[in-house]
Amino acid sequence: PPRTDVPNTASAHPGSPCGSASAKDSVEWEGRSLLKALVKKSALCGEQVHILGCEVSEEEFREGFDSNINNRLVYHDFFRDPLNWSKTEEALPGGPLGALRAICKRTDPGPVTIALDSLSWLLLHLPCTTLCQALHAVSHQDSCPGDSSPVGKVSVLGLLHEELHGPGPVGALSSLAQTEVTLGGTKGQASAHILCRRPRQRPTDQTQWFSILPDFSLDLQEGPSVESQPCSDPHIPPVDPTTHLTFNLHLSKKEREARDSLILPFQFSSEKQQALLRPRPGQATSHIFYEPDAYDDLDQEDPDDDLDI
Repeated sequence: PPRTDVPNTASAHPGSPCGSASAKDSVEWEGRSLLKALVKKSALCGEQVHILGCEVSEEEFREGFDSNINNRLVYHDFFRDPLNWSKTEEALPGGPLGALRAICKRTDPGPVTIALDSLSWLLLHLPCTTLCQALHAVSHQDSCPGDSSPVGKVSVLGLLHEELHGPGPVGALSSLAQTEVTLGGTKGQASAHILCRRPRQRPTDQTQWFSILPDFSLDLQEGPSVESQPCSDPHIPPVDPTTHLTFNLHLSKKEREARDSLILPFQFSSEKQQALLRPRPGQATSHIFYEPDAYDDLDQEDPDDDLDI
């Protein structure tokens, strides 16, 4: 079930061992604060929280959390030395994806939340297919044959800067996410458009207005009232869109009468029908005389026999 005071993004769907959520932000509405709010909610629920930090430093990400929350976070720092040039022993082989696979092969069967900060950084350093295959393997780890590791609920939270990527990578990652949150807002109030894809159910979407408190707690709010459309000023005359056209859309009274009295060539009046059907006295009549030729086909059963088909 969804957690209270939090959009349905940080928990897996019922009956599924893995839940994945993607938060898409923009220049106007940043999404790291929402990601940290969901991380805090997962930590308060007693889950193991692993942070794959690639875009900001560990100090910046932990800033704002109290000591109780920071003690529950396991931070994997890929910001200070993303390519492992220093050859430190604590660096995990395989980079962020290697750390992601190592977290999934844990021995503790308890629920785990993995926060990817961010998917945009991973897309800029890894092929899109490689990243999608890794995320797909995480969501289907329970179905891997020969895997003796205990299976626990895994929730993956990913932050994506949508404006940095084309429609192809964004669509591929969106198809993998069970919950997709797109940030927006108006008049300084943030909103989250939440699209949930549940197994064997129709997708559902909703819009939630919220604000994030200084301690990264979510405060759900009512949306702004819909303003009425501005009324037109009666003192300003309406603009006629047909003023500067090269043709006329309106007909005068004389033009309309001339159009109605016009007889089109394909229309037969009663006088024309009588003239064609009843010849006038003294008018020469015509007759057609037909004599069959030697090559004429008179077979009624096969009228196309002369075509030699």
